[in-house]
Parts: sequence; structure tokens; C-alpha cells
Amino acid sequence: MVDILHVAKPIALGHPRGAHRFEAFSPKLARRIMFYRRALLEQWLLLEANPKVITFCERPGYVLISGDRRLADFWVRYADREESVVLSEVPCESDADASRARLDAGAAEVRLVASAELAATRAWTDNWQRILPYLVANRGLVPTTLPSAVMQFVKEPQRLLEIEREFSSDVVIVRDALFGLLHAGRVSASSLQTQPLSLLTSFTAMEATS
Repeated sequence: MVDILHVAKPIALGHPRGAHRFEAFSPKLARRIMFYRRALLEQWLLLEANPKVITFCERPGYVLISGDRRLADFWVRYADREESVVLSEVPCESDADASRARLDAGAAEVRLVASAELAATRAWTDNWQRILPYLVANRGLVPTTLPSAVMQFVKEPQRLLEIEREFSSDVVIVRDALFGLLHAGRVSASSLQTQPLSLLTSFTAMEATS
């Protein structure tokens, strides 16, 4: 059985001594997020890039793991389930704002993530660190007809170079349209799991792979 705070907004943390501060903007949440550990930033990138994740919240509340009270790193909602994510090798945050730590009974599964699991996805998260700034900086600038045109073009696998050549729009806007489709799960690029994003990266409409 898991006890978890009813998710509303992240629990506030004081700045741990000597820790770096990582700030970013989440397109999925449409707000800024902040972490004090690189591993938490990487786990956020995995959630942000996963089209099956409907929404999530960082530092949502406390869970009980083998009888120990632990601040969950993320609460995640999928279409058919919810889960709490705890990075197993990240120390507990002792200076969390406990005034909002009311526990409610719940049945959300707790998933422990080891550092080796994050290391295995480093190419993917590094690529999404490059992709997300396009989505953030160009929100609202993509013509409404461009994503559907890109989808039509990538019904057969196309390299990024070929996609950019096909459309006369600003390259940045073309990339934003393409990356938005990738973010939504409508386009796939399996090589991004293991190789850096480049002009040779191939993208394919998901309908073409089903």
C-alpha cells in the first residue's frame, strides 16, 4: 500500500548547500520546473518525451517505501494508470516543506529508478535537451497547415535534411513542427535512442509504422 499526497503542485524545497540549480520549461505542463540534481532533470526529460505520459508533477508528496517515508520525485499519469517515481540513488530531501505533506491513502504504484537505468537512456535525453528549446521558443509560431504537411511527407522515412529541403518555411519553424509531432507521438525517430540528432536522422509517421 502506498500513501501519497493528493497532487496539486510541487512541494517547495530549500536550495541544498552546494547543489546546482537546473531550470527548464515543460511544454507538457506549460510551466517552469526546477531541480537540484542532474538525475532528476534526466528523469523529467524521459517523462516529457514520452507521448504516453498525459501529465506529471515533480515533488508531489510523500510515499512509504518499506515503511520509510520518502518524498516522491514525480507523480505520473498515463491513460490507464498512475505511478509515483522515486530515483533510488538520490538522497532524501530533508528540507522539504512538510506543512503540505498531508498523506492520503492511494494505490499508485511506486517505481524505483536506478542510476544505471538513466545512464542507459543518456543519448535519448541528450537529444531531447536539444529538441525541447525549439518547442518552447517557437510556441504559437508554426502555421496550422505545416504539421499535417510534414506528416504527409514523412509517411515514408525521410531524413531531417530532406524534410527541411521540402518546405520553404524558416528551418527553425519546420523543425518545430516536426519536433512537435515527435513530442505528440505522431512521428518516430528510433535512432535518437542511440545516436545524436543530425541532418541524417530519419523521421517516420507513426501511421506508416503501425
